[in-house]
Amino acid sequence: MSDPSANDSSDRDTDAGGGEVSTAVDGGESASAVNGGETASSPGSVDGDGSANPTASADPSDSTATAVTTDTAPPDESMDSPLRAIGAAFGLGVLGILGLLAISTVVGGAIFIVARLTGQQPSLAVSFVVPFAVSQIVAFLGVGLGYLRWRGLSRSEMIDYLGVRRPSALEFVIAVIGPVLVLITALTVGSIVLLFGTEPAQNQGAAMTLENPTIIPIMIVAMLLVVGPCEEFLFRGVIQSRARETFSAVPAIFLAAAVFAPAHIVSLTGGLSAMLATISILFVPSLLFGAVYEYTENLVVVAVMHGLYNSLLLTIGYIAIRFGPELEEAGQAGAALLGL
Repeated sequence: MSDPSANDSSDRDTDAGGGEVSTAVDGGESASAVNGGETASSPGSVDGDGSANPTASADPSDSTATAVTTDTAPPDESMDSPLRAIGAAFGLGVLGILGLLAISTVVGGAIFIVARLTGQQPSLAVSFVVPFAVSQIVAFLGVGLGYLRWRGLSRSEMIDYLGVRRPSALEFVIAVIGPVLVLITALTVGSIVLLFGTEPAQNQGAAMTLENPTIIPIMIVAMLLVVGPCEEFLFRGVIQSRARETFSAVPAIFLAAAVFAPAHIVSLTGGLSAMLATISILFVPSLLFGAVYEYTENLVVVAVMHGLYNSLLLTIGYIAIRFGPELEEAGQAGAALLGL
C-alpha cells in the first residue's frame, strides 16, 4: 500500500533516449506528457489547451498515485482442523449406531405388539429381517443425509460429493472381483488371529441367519440392496469423504475404518478379547473398501463390493451347514466377518 504522504510531492522521470518528459502533480491534479512538441493530457487533469477535462475528479484523494487495498478477514480454518474432522467422523458413526439400535427396537416392538393384538406369530423374515433392513435404511441414510443437508448441499451436490455414478467397465470388474480378494484377505487375517489362540466373537445377526437357513436367500438380497449401500453411504461416502477434506488419502481411509470396525461391537457376542479379535479382523476389509473408494471415487463400486462380500460369507456359512459338520467351523468363522 502506498504512503498517502506521497500525494504532497511530485516525481519527474526523464527518458534521455526519446526526449520525452512526463510530469505528475498529485496535489494539483494535473499531468502532462511532452513528446515532440505535442501535449497529451491524462484523465483527471487540465488539458494542454487550458480546458478542463470533464472526467477530472473533484476529490484529490482519488489520485491515481494512491493505491487502495482492502483487508479481508482470514478464512475460517475450523473445517480443516484435524480434531474437528476426527470428531465429525466418530460423531457420525456413533449417531448412526444409536439410530440403528433405536429404529430396530421401535420396529421390532411394533411387530411384537401387532402380533400380540392379532394373535398371529410373525415369520422370521418379518420379525428379524424387517427390523434389520429398516433400521439400516433409516439410521445410516438418515444420519448421512441429515449431515450433508446441514452443510447445505443440494441433491446434485450430494451426488457429486459422494461420487454416485454408473461404474465404468474397469470399475465393474473391481466391484465383482474385489469381494473375492477381500474375502481371501480377511480369512487369512482371521486365520492368523486364531493362531494366537483368540477365538473371534460371533455376529448375532449372522448366527441367527445361519441357524435358520431358510432366510439366507432373503438376507443375501438384504446384503446386496440394503447393507452394502447403506453402510458404505455413511462410512465411506460421508465419513471418509469428510475426512478427506482435512487429511490425505491414507489417514482418511484409516479414520473411516477406525469408525466402521468398532461399530460392529453392538452386534457381537463374547468376551472383550473375542470382540477385539473380531474388530481387528473387520478392520481389514474396511481398509480395502476405503482404498477402492479412494481409487475409483465411486460409491456404487464399494456398495456393490460390500454387498457381494457379505453375500459370499453367508453363502459359505450355508454351504458349511448344508453339506457337513466338518465345515461348521469355517461357517462360524465366516459369520464373524459379516457386517452389522
